[in-house]
Amino acid sequence: MPELQPNSRHCFACGLENLYGLQLRFYETGPNEVTAQYTVPEHFQGYPGVVHGGVVTAMLDEVTGRAHIRGDPPRFMYTAKLEVRFRKNVPIGVPLRVVGKAEGSKSRRATSIGMIYDPDGELLAEAKALLIDLPEGAVENVELEALGWKVYEEENSISPGSVGEL
Repeated sequence: MPELQPNSRHCFACGLENLYGLQLRFYETGPNEVTAQYTVPEHFQGYPGVVHGGVVTAMLDEVTGRAHIRGDPPRFMYTAKLEVRFRKNVPIGVPLRVVGKAEGSKSRRATSIGMIYDPDGELLAEAKALLIDLPEGAVENVELEALGWKVYEEENSISPGSVGEL
């Protein structure tokens, strides 16, 4: 059974209280794998009907980092390098599958890959990331749940489509 990963409050990619963000929810779907199902709303488009490339990149950046975040305490990392390949236009308003897979990990560094697929399983965009652990002690004495880092039940999520209703 897939396990829901924690979200934050204000992160652009996963912040559930960020009305202008993506509000992605990630599930641990296999060994070293996370997945999010997401339909990109119209207000994130670049060309008509196409998700803006910066938003596609943000989705890939988040999923590659989350592939390594498991554990207690979680392994928080920042992206040192992200290589993105846009294979096809990523459409607005279509259910997408965003997948991240952890690859290697050595010392404070790790690598992972991210992919975005359409409903037919066609690869639309992919990325390879080099990730670095946060500096030692950066979150050591931080109460993560007090900062909003926790598993939120599905009904606590605000729909990204509601931004246009503000």
